Amino acid sequence: MRHPCLLLTCLLLAACTPLAVTPPAPASQATVSAPLQAPARDENVLAIDSQATLLTITVRRGGALARLGHDHVVASRTVTGWVAPQLKQADFQFRLDAMSVDESALRQRAGLETTPSAEAIAGTRHNMLVRVLDAERYPDVRVQATLQAGANAVDAAITLHGVTRQVVVPVTLAQAPDGRGLRASGAFVLKQSDFGIVPFSIMGGAMAVQDQMELAFDIVAGARASAPGSASAPAR
Repeated sequence: MRHPCLLLTCLLLAACTPLAVTPPAPASQATVSAPLQAPARDENVLAIDSQATLLTITVRRGGALARLGHDHVVASRTVTGWVAPQLKQADFQFRLDAMSVDESALRQRAGLETTPSAEAIAGTRHNMLVRVLDAERYPDVRVQATLQAGANAVDAAITLHGVTRQVVVPVTLAQAPDGRGLRASGAFVLKQSDFGIVPFSIMGGAMAVQDQMELAFDIVAGARASAPGSASAPAR
């Protein structure tokens, strides 16, 4: 018997740092956080390169019968948005229904030893989107971040499942591979329950998904954004 997973998503910037995050502030119930002030045209605003950007979420099995299930890795390769280095701000989002589930290469990278069947992966995806995340009602994950002065961390507002949380995330910044943009990578943890999500479970909790989620990101912002308020800068 296989167990489905859940997912959340995301945040921007940090690398080679331990999985850690400061306790989140009380959640707001706004469906979406207010957009950042659009950068001026003469600012060095960079568009996020979706093809070069990867965000992953690892969720692990729990319960007395956990050995019969699987851990899972969910990934987004469709992150869109912008980074304004001079303003030390970023605003980006991705769709839940565009995320992949259990790519073999990502499972190997995460050190997951079991191999779920195609049927189990399809079931995981369905339960994740329909039964847990209600992705039809809340299709997007959005992150708005500001780099802290004198610190390798960002203050981030993460909106998921209609709930916005303020968290502090460690971040490491570097030059993009092409030498012209910005790269931000790292890892941190969040809890599903912090966003009003009930972790998936069956059989009275004998097979379940752990509340904690492990997030990792590698965000690349390269070409100059076409214009503030355009598709490069997510808007609601």
